Amino acid sequence: MKPADTSQQAVLDFLAAPACHDGQTPTRIDTHAAHVFLDRDTALKIKRAVRFPFLDYSTLALRKKACEAEIEVNRPFAAALYRGVVAITRAADGTLAVDGDGEPVEYAVAMNRFDESRTLDHLAGQGGIDDALADALGRAVAQGHARAPVVDGTAFTATLTEIVAQNDGELRGHPDLFAADAVTALTQASRAALTRLAPLMAARARDGHVRRCHGDLHLGNIVLIEGKPVLFDAIEFNPDFAIGDTFYDLAFLLMDLIERGLRHAANIVLNRYLTVTGSDSDLDALALLPLFLSVRAAIRAKVTAARPQRDAGIEQSARDYFALAQQLIAPPPPRLIAVGGLSGTGKSVLARALCPDILPQPGAVLLRSDVMRKTLFDVAETDKLPPEGYAAAVTARVYAQLADKAARVLAAGHSAVVDAVFARAGERDAIAAVAPDRFHGLFLTADLDTRIARVGGRVNDASDADATIATAQEAYDLGPLAWQPVDANGTSAETSQRCKRALGL
Repeated sequence: MKPADTSQQAVLDFLAAPACHDGQTPTRIDTHAAHVFLDRDTALKIKRAVRFPFLDYSTLALRKKACEAEIEVNRPFAAALYRGVVAITRAADGTLAVDGDGEPVEYAVAMNRFDESRTLDHLAGQGGIDDALADALGRAVAQGHARAPVVDGTAFTATLTEIVAQNDGELRGHPDLFAADAVTALTQASRAALTRLAPLMAARARDGHVRRCHGDLHLGNIVLIEGKPVLFDAIEFNPDFAIGDTFYDLAFLLMDLIERGLRHAANIVLNRYLTVTGSDSDLDALALLPLFLSVRAAIRAKVTAARPQRDAGIEQSARDYFALAQQLIAPPPPRLIAVGGLSGTGKSVLARALCPDILPQPGAVLLRSDVMRKTLFDVAETDKLPPEGYAAAVTARVYAQLADKAARVLAAGHSAVVDAVFARAGERDAIAAVAPDRFHGLFLTADLDTRIARVGGRVNDASDADATIATAQEAYDLGPLAWQPVDANGTSAETSQRCKRALGL
């Protein structure tokens, strides 16, 4: 590493002075690669004049380029947060100014300041990631990936292969934390997965799923601003660290949530992401998740182990990350669960409750007929469809798509929970035929008064069922019912417990 350039000292002193911040004394944060100065409304970040194997900020030109790159790569994720690049200038009399008329002597990234206590790592520690925030988070990541530029992805598999090799070598450097035979087993499993999945990764690259992603997508780099999650601090110093399959980027966030014990939130993030992208290719890409999640966990294991000051807590954290990497690379066989029942029996509440507990991690993909029907008509989930949206031909198409998508999910090695009325025996038979040896059907029952009360209490839901529809369904002839009936007249928690016991969860 090249030592810091002492010529930056005058700039640092200037930026630390209250006169530079309308009389406020700024907060200064120093990292291995940057100096950040925070006042009431603004953050100014300059690059340290250092050179590492993975970054080079040793000249003013390189630091300017890095600042410009930081703005560019963060624009798809947090356009409103990043103001731009400003010059620190020196006038003829030696006076320094921010964006003055003199000669530029340094460059800074200017950002709108946010409340650092509202980053999601802080909120997670306070139990602050609820279902609504997890849903918004999945949406934000999907939207950011949609805006991220597509790049040549032919080298991604080779890059991931090199990362696995680096993990192996660096994990072996801590034999007090990671047993050599366990590292060998993890590396062998990862390489086997790479070989098996190389054609899928290549196909994803050809189809534009390798992009200039965030690259460092953990909870500490996401902040809640005006109630919405904003992704910031994307990697700019080395494109190789951020170029990858969008699922590899997503996997960092999912792994971080899983490691923190937030599997429920992780499952919501995954399902919202899949709903927003609406891509069958992303359903196929679920096959990549065990490898991607495991590699991300292994990286955190080695990085945690390499901290200069280690204590018992840090060492245990490194072991926990490594154990998670071992677990994630060897997922159990997938399952297919179907939840049926007339409107108001609580199918959707139950399906959402089951998904996080059905392995592989981070839980099952939720396939909901109400959402799929709205997608067919290209309307928002909560928009009400006209009667023709429920014509027999449309319903048949919805059930066919449910079966097709469930088959794709299971073929990728992932579990699925399918939520639909399943009033006809043929519909039930068709979904069971997707994976007969891995299938379990649950059919909820509840009295009419309970069902009417429930459909009347829905707010912002994809279902269009109302009291009239619930009453009309009483006349349905369900035919022979081979699925396990479940009394759903009680609370949703009681129904969930009954079903989890039936599924062995």
